[in-house]
This record gives sequence, C-alpha cells and structure tokens, in this order.
Amino acid sequence: MSTVSLDYDSRDLKACIAMMKGGSKTFFAASRLLPMRVRAAAVALYAFCRVADDLVDQGGDVHANLSVLRQRLDQIYSGNPSEFVEDQALTLVVQQYQLPRLFLDALLEGFEWDALGHRYQTLEDLQSYAARVAGTVGAMMCWIMGSKSTTTLARACELGVAMQLTNIARDIGEDARNGRIYLPLDWMATAGINLEEWLKNPKPTAEVKVLISRLLEEADLLYRRSQSGIAELPPDCRAAILAASSIYGEIGAQLRREGLDSITRRTIVSTTRKLVLLASAWTQVRWIYVDTQQPSPLKAISFLVENCQKNLNDRNTPNYSPNRAMSQKIEWVLGLFERLENERIGRKPIELSD
Repeated sequence: MSTVSLDYDSRDLKACIAMMKGGSKTFFAASRLLPMRVRAAAVALYAFCRVADDLVDQGGDVHANLSVLRQRLDQIYSGNPSEFVEDQALTLVVQQYQLPRLFLDALLEGFEWDALGHRYQTLEDLQSYAARVAGTVGAMMCWIMGSKSTTTLARACELGVAMQLTNIARDIGEDARNGRIYLPLDWMATAGINLEEWLKNPKPTAEVKVLISRLLEEADLLYRRSQSGIAELPPDCRAAILAASSIYGEIGAQLRREGLDSITRRTIVSTTRKLVLLASAWTQVRWIYVDTQQPSPLKAISFLVENCQKNLNDRNTPNYSPNRAMSQKIEWVLGLFERLENERIGRKPIELSD
C-alpha cells in the first residue's frame, strides 16, 4: 500500500473541510487548535463519518445502505478506495496511523441502531449506543494523536459518550417530534410518563425536566473523568480537546440556565462564548493533571479498548510527558535522583515509569 501522507492542502482535504464547515461548527472551531500533523486526519475522519451518517439516515433500505458503506470500508482497508474524496482521504489516515477497523465498524453499528429507531431501556443501554456513535470518534481522535495508553483511550471514549449525552439532552423535543426517544425508558416509567402519549404531544413538564437534568449530570461526570485523559494526550493536542469538551459542557450549562426546556427550544452556545472558551482552553490546559486514581472504564466502551493494548504498544509514535500533578512531578524527580545515586555507587537502578 502507498505510504503517502495526508496533505492538508490537497483537493480531497479541501472538499472534506467544506463538509465540516457545513456540519459541526463546534468540531470545526476546536479543530483549528489541533496541530497540523493531526488536523488533516481529523478532517478526513469527520468527513467520512458525516457522509456515512447521511447515507444511513437518508431512508430506503437501511441494510442495503450499510452494506454499501461496509464495502467502501473493505476497499479503504485494502488500499483501493472508491473515487469519493472522503474515501480517498480516509485511506491515507488508515495507512498512516494503522487505524483499527473496529472503531469504524462500531460507528456504523450505531448508525444502524439510529436508522432502525432503537430505544434504550436503561442508562447502560443508552451508553452502549453513545459509545458507538460518539465514543468511537473519541477513540479515533485519540489514536491519531498518538496515545499509547488504553487508559487515555478509555477517557477519550468517555468524552465522546459525554458529548453524545449532551446532544441528546439538547435535542429531546426535536427527536420527539420525529418519533424518536433516547431517554432511558425505565427513567420515564419511574417518572410516571406515558411514553406514547408524550410523544404525541411533547411538553417540557417538570417530570421531563428532571430527566434532562439527570442526563446532564451523567454527562458532567464523564466530562470530569475525561480531564485526566486530556492531560495524558500529546501536549500539542490538549488545548483543542479541552476546548471541545468545554464548549459541549457549556451546552448543558446553557440548557440549565434556560430552565431545562429542550422541548420548545434548542439551546445554542453563542459564537462569542465559544471564542471565550477556545481562548480559555489555552491557559486552562496547563492546570489539568493526570489522576493517580483512574476509574475503571464504562462497561459500554470496554469493547473499544480491551483489544487495543498490543496495537498501542507496537505503534511507532513519539514519546511525550503527561501533564502530571506537582506531587507526582516531585515524586518523579526524587526517584530520578535516587536512581542516579544508585547508579553512581553501583547498585541496581530503580525503574521509573513515564
């Protein structure tokens, strides 16, 4: 297969950038903070994901549409992509970064669930859906940035899940008017909401607002957990991901300020506020640190990370230092001094972890 690298100024990438500008403004804004070595791959990934989502969601035979996309992935991973610019660009990403196909197959599965109108009985079921349509994107971004840690990969997946939960909380009314519901069905039953009756005439009742608040709390938990993962990313990538996390988190904060009514209105973060958050990310990123007590990954994302350790270890990516807390930095320096002293007097040196 060709070893040509992705060129940000190429015709294919310019076409992909045009797709991104017309789609996720948050993703596009945050992507401008990414280093050039990552930005081109991020754009290519976004373009393919958006085209795939549109194709599955266009109507007609869902399974036939998915079959077409899987055939296109077959061609991409064989190094013989179709003429579509997004396929050409993604092929270079796959070749340059050895991107596991697992992530893209899981993404398509999530699109399939959407197109078939799946509903989710429990929060865990909803997280499984979010892991596929958004956790996979977090995993792929983390992968192309050069992470060598499954813990970092897990935090990236969870950040994607958090963003998807935020999207769901923001779009409750729009989804309901399209006959879709993503709130866990057991939550609605416990709240005494008759689902089918509510879908016929969705209103921002007190009971529904409680569920929206509860969903945002679950997202906030994952946003907080993701901070440690951001601190473990390569230094030149941290600000962009923190900015994306902050902007999505602000959607939830704005929704709360608007009284948790995502039925009759759609919450929007203003351009001015986004710019403030983008600028803040540059200064805030140096104050986030790796948590020494990392929680276990969400069960919903385990399938995305459990088979990646060997691939991560085998990758030829540059080494970099995680953003450690000051106590960790002091401990590391003391350990270094001890190792040097042991080497000086001929004792076996103490091994230091990164």
